[in-house]
Amino acid sequence: TKLATDTDTDTDTDTDTDTDTESKVGSVPGNEAPGSQSDRPEAKPVEAAPEFAQAVSANTATSGDSLQVDDQQHLKDAGSTAARTPVEVYAGPAVRQLARELGVNLHDISGSGPRGRLLKEDVQAYVKRIVKSDTTASKIGGAGIPPIADIDFSQYGEVEKVKMSKIARLTAANMHRSWLNVPHVTQFDDADITELESFRKSLKVEGEERGAKMTPVPIILKACAVALANNPVLNRSLHSDGEHYIQKHYIHVGMAVDTPRGLMVPVIRDVASKTLWQLAAEVAELAIKARDGKLSPVDMQGGCFTVSSLGVIGGQGFTPVINTPQVAILGVSKAQIKPVWNGTEFAPRNMLPLSLSYDHRAVNGGDAGRFMTELVNLLGDIRRLLL
Repeated sequence: TKLATDTDTDTDTDTDTDTDTESKVGSVPGNEAPGSQSDRPEAKPVEAAPEFAQAVSANTATSGDSLQVDDQQHLKDAGSTAARTPVEVYAGPAVRQLARELGVNLHDISGSGPRGRLLKEDVQAYVKRIVKSDTTASKIGGAGIPPIADIDFSQYGEVEKVKMSKIARLTAANMHRSWLNVPHVTQFDDADITELESFRKSLKVEGEERGAKMTPVPIILKACAVALANNPVLNRSLHSDGEHYIQKHYIHVGMAVDTPRGLMVPVIRDVASKTLWQLAAEVAELAIKARDGKLSPVDMQGGCFTVSSLGVIGGQGFTPVINTPQVAILGVSKAQIKPVWNGTEFAPRNMLPLSLSYDHRAVNGGDAGRFMTELVNLLGDIRRLLL
C-alpha cells in the first residue's frame, strides 16, 4: 500500500494512494426526550455534541468492510430539516461518551429507557439507520434529478454483478452528498521541486540510520500546515445555521490512503509543530495500519484539511472532491521534468502539479490563490519552512 502524496520520480518504492475523498456523517438538534432534571437527580443534561465532531464506525479498526463515519454534518443532512429548539435529554456518562465518539447529537434520538432515558442501543440504532439511509440516497439523483436507469449489459457480452463493499458504498454516498451540497472550485499550479527532491534524496542514509524514509509525503504535509497557519480561511468549516464559521485553531491534516479494503483517511495531528522526521515516522506507521485494517477511530478523527494524490501513478492534474465539512482539499499529481524559462534560457526543472479544490461558500478565489502561492513557494524552497 502506498501513500497518495508520494511523488518520487526515482526508482525507490515509496508509499502512495490515489484516492481523494472521505466518508462523513453529522447532525443537528432533534428529537426531545421526556423527563426533567428534578425527577431524575442522577441524570445530567446532555450538551449537544460538537457541531463538527469527527467519528468512525465502531468496527472500522478491525473490519476491512467498514469505513470511517465522520462529522455531524451528514447525520444532519439525513435527519429532520425542521428547525427545533434543543431541549434537555438524559443519558448516563457512557452514552454521552459514545455520542461524542460517533459525532451524534443526542437531541436527535428518542430514548427507549425508563421515562425516555437514552441508552447505548438507541445511539447505535440511530447511527445504523442513518448510514443505511445514506447509502440508499446515493442510489438516486439529487435535487429532483432522476436516477440513471439500469441497462442489461449482458446483451452485449459476458458480465458479472459484483457486490460493493461497505466502504465503497459509504464512499460513494458521501462523495455524492459532497458534490451536490458544495459549490466546488478548483485552482491549479505547479511547484518547482527540483532542489527539494535533491535535498530529500540526500537524506537517504540518515533515514536508514533512523529507521525511517523521507518520502515527499511528510514534506508536503508540513508545507500545507504552514500555509494553513498563514491562511486560516482554509482552516474552518461552515456552521449549519448558515451565519457562522467554525474557525479551527489547530492543524490536523488527513492523507488519503488507498488500501485493499478501500479508501481510508488517517489524520496526522498537530502537523505544524512536528519535525519532518517525526512526520515521516507517523506517516509510515499510519500507512501500515491502514493497509492492515488496524486504524482506530482516533486515527481518523479531527482532520482540518486533506491531501490526496496520484503519486507515482501518473496524470497531470485532477479535481479532488472536498472532504466535507472541511472546506478545501489538495490534489497532488505526478512530478515531471519540464523546460522552464529562468530569464536567460529554458532549463529542465522537476515540476509538481497541484490542484486545490475549495468550497466557494467559505473560500474566495483570492484566498485560495494566496494559499496556493505560498504552498508553491514553500515547496520550491524548503528553507521557507523555517521562517
